[in-house]
Amino acid sequence: MVQTEDLVKWRRIFHQYPELSEHEFETTKRIKEILELYDIHILDLPLKTGLVAEIGRGDEFVAVRSDIDALPIREQVTHDFSSQHDGVMHACGHDIHMASILGTAIKLKQIEDQLPGRVRFIFQPAEELGYGASYITETGVVDGAKAVVGFHNLPSLNVGEFAIKSGPITAAVDRFEFNIRGKGAHAAKPEQGNDPVIVLGQLITSIQSIVSRNISAFDSAVVTIGEARSGNTWNVIADEGYVQGTVRSFDETIRQRVETRLQQIADGLSATFDVEIELNYERLPGAVKNDEALTEEAIKAAKQVGYKVTELDQPLTIGEDFSGYSDLYPSVFALIGSQSTHDLHHPSFDPDEQILDRVPDYFVTLVQHILAK
Repeated sequence: MVQTEDLVKWRRIFHQYPELSEHEFETTKRIKEILELYDIHILDLPLKTGLVAEIGRGDEFVAVRSDIDALPIREQVTHDFSSQHDGVMHACGHDIHMASILGTAIKLKQIEDQLPGRVRFIFQPAEELGYGASYITETGVVDGAKAVVGFHNLPSLNVGEFAIKSGPITAAVDRFEFNIRGKGAHAAKPEQGNDPVIVLGQLITSIQSIVSRNISAFDSAVVTIGEARSGNTWNVIADEGYVQGTVRSFDETIRQRVETRLQQIADGLSATFDVEIELNYERLPGAVKNDEALTEEAIKAAKQVGYKVTELDQPLTIGEDFSGYSDLYPSVFALIGSQSTHDLHHPSFDPDEQILDRVPDYFVTLVQHILAK
């Protein structure tokens, strides 16, 4: 019988040896070794990193997903299991996720004969890149799933707390960048150039008006500029300027409206100031959308294992490539408290390992509910 102590041990090993997206080779090997130790079958799939395992019999199956990659962050937490890979850290808690889903797989393996169907366990690479789910779905291994279920630890919730909502629960995440190409000149003779700094200022102001003047107060979007730069000295007008940032949205119509407005702003300023402005707009994960019926099942399962359940009024503005499943299959994704002073993606993120006590029991119960329907 797997114990919480086993999950803690595995989590600490994963934490000590984190690997970046698409380079999770040793992580995949460790997961495989643990699964094989408990006689859990690993499917033969054309994956460079990550894996899918399976238990049970029958036509119907539920997929349970964990992400496995770490972030390029230098850890600022001191433990005897702190990261041994300088500049790489499990600062998003995917080590917690892996240990939790390993525990789920082992517990379900122990009652395999009682299950009216199969369970596939997805250990997915490259979540932090925003497209790792596609590596799994492109193999066809999730096709026909009765449901895909997953979770993310949430440091703002206490251990024992569980949050969920039907419909969108996380945001679509997009990245934009503007390259401004003007004409440089001496700072004392601005009439001889086309100043990208002037355009930069106008661009920033215009971008910040998109939500306030183009999106209804009853809809939601976030547009944030993360970087703006031009020039490198005090008495020269530069040739170029650069702006990049992110868009967060929950509805495809709003997402498209923001992208269109950014292009219109670029075209307008280009004509007004006689400069060239190139917009690159990259769509990353879409919004994770929870199936209504599966959300009800998740709430029942969470309460059954003792979680304090909160039904959210609004989705979170964070991104999650679990949308790669929820876009294609009936899915449900939950947020489970990990109680850290510092948030996800912070070098001092330090989740409470007591989260591992209950997560596997939640998934075991949820899978049983779904397969029994």
